[in-house]
This record gives sequence, structure tokens and C-alpha cells, in this order.
Amino acid sequence: MTRHTPPRPADVAALFPELLPFRRETLRLHPRAGNPTHRESSFGGPLLWPVEEAWPECADADAHVDLGNGVPDGTATPLVPVLQIHRADAPGVPFPDGTDLLQVLWCPFDHDPQYCPSPVVRRRAAAAVGEVRTAPPAPAGATEEYVPSPCVLHPEQVTEYPDADLPGDLRRVLRERLALLEQETGLEYGSDLASAPGVKLGGYPGWTQAPQWPGCDACGRPMDHLLTVASWEYDGVWSSWIPLEDRPAAEGGREDFRDERSLSVREPAGLMLGDAGGIYLFECRACPERPVAHRFDCS
Repeated sequence: MTRHTPPRPADVAALFPELLPFRRETLRLHPRAGNPTHRESSFGGPLLWPVEEAWPECADADAHVDLGNGVPDGTATPLVPVLQIHRADAPGVPFPDGTDLLQVLWCPFDHDPQYCPSPVVRRRAAAAVGEVRTAPPAPAGATEEYVPSPCVLHPEQVTEYPDADLPGDLRRVLRERLALLEQETGLEYGSDLASAPGVKLGGYPGWTQAPQWPGCDACGRPMDHLLTVASWEYDGVWSSWIPLEDRPAAEGGREDFRDERSLSVREPAGLMLGDAGGIYLFECRACPERPVAHRFDCS
């Protein structure tokens, strides 16, 4: 089923033309519980992984830290699938030449210094994969909330504006007008008009705290946002972003968002990263190797 985010309840470009240079397109992935195959784009589903290529294991074993969720038992720790998306399902997302498949995996234990799963990114040409390797089971003792349940994707392009990433000088210029809009309409810029919540490619990271935008270690340039992996698709603050097709289910638990129907939309993959936080992946598109970094924050 295609997902359609409702139009924003106010025209940001018309009300705040100063924001036009900061407008970006993001691809909301809208994962929903399903049974994807290894040939399909998915979240937490099986990967198109060549049998001749070893399944990746955690390279940060020395960084495992026990925050109450446990640590591996000392054996090699296989990574778990997080995202697989084909270029055809990712309009507007740049892929390196010769690749058309993006895969993200992570180690489902906490790691120093960010106290979160440790992700890795793989890019490949899907047609070059012949026989497919079956993924090993999640490692024993893995944090349950760090192992996403298989979901199919419903990609949708939407327009975003910066919230946490809004430059401070511009925020000061707009402060009175934003406050007036909220007073007159009840619309809050950050939650109703700026950046979309949930799992998404491109656009602006879904920061909970102050931005921690990384620079590339190789060339020093600011890295580009690749992927936000969020704990949930929406909460009471972001409820205006719930797709039209999901509103009957989401509205069933509007008071506390915890009933089974609501959770199928709000937390389809069963993730909980810290206190409803997110992991943000970045890449340097100026360097041929496309180096990757990640950041984590939560409430």
C-alpha cells in the first residue's frame, strides 16, 4: 500500500521565504510489518548477500559496554540486518557509480562511546549477486529492542525544513513570526512543519538533542545525512505526520499510543533506541570511498 503524508497544514515557503534555501527532500520509508524476501527492499528483513562473501561480524568488540542489556559472550558477534533498499525504490537518493543496492547492518549491543548499536554500510550491484547467503541468527543475548522485526517499505518523498539544524541567527529572525503562527493556529514549527519523523533517507537527521553533525576524517568536509533510524514513526508531538492510510489504526490508540493497532504503525519494527532515540548515519559524498560515520541521541 502506498503511504501519503498529509500536506503540511501551512505553506512554509509562503510564510517564511527565508527558509527556502534550506528546503530538502527526504525519503520516508514507512516500514510496516511484513514478510519481505531477500530480493526486496526491507527494514529488518533478509539481505541479498552473496554466498561467497562472509557474513560480517562486529569489528568493535572491544567497545562493547554493559548498560544493563548485557554484552556478547566473547565469541564473534554477527551483525543483524537493519535496512536494504534498491535504487529503484529510493528516488532522489544518490548511489555511488556501479551500485544500486544499499545495505545497513549493526551489532545489537551497546558500544562505547555513544552507547548504542554499531552500524556498518555496504553498497553493491544487485545483479552481481548470484547464490544468496542465509543470515545467521541474532547473537545470543542480543538486546531485543535492537533487533528490528522484518518490515516491508513504503517509500515516499516529502519536503523538509530544518528544525534542530535551523541556524541560530535565522531562528532569532523568525522567532516572533513562528510564535505568532503558533498562537493564531496552534501549529508548532518543529513538530508540524519542519522535518519528518521516523525512518528516512536524506533530508535532515531526526535529532532529539542538539545536532552533532560529523566532519569527514579524510577531507574535513561536513558529511551528508544518509539515514535516520528512529525508535518510532510518530508520537503525540508528531501525529500530524501520520500517513492518511494509517490514521484509522493510529487513532485507535490516540490517548496513549500504546494499543496493539496503534503500535503497528508507531513502532512496526519493535525498536527502542535508548529513551526513544535514533541512530543517524552520515556519508562523505566528496570522497570516492564514501566513508561513513554515525551519531546517537535520545531523550
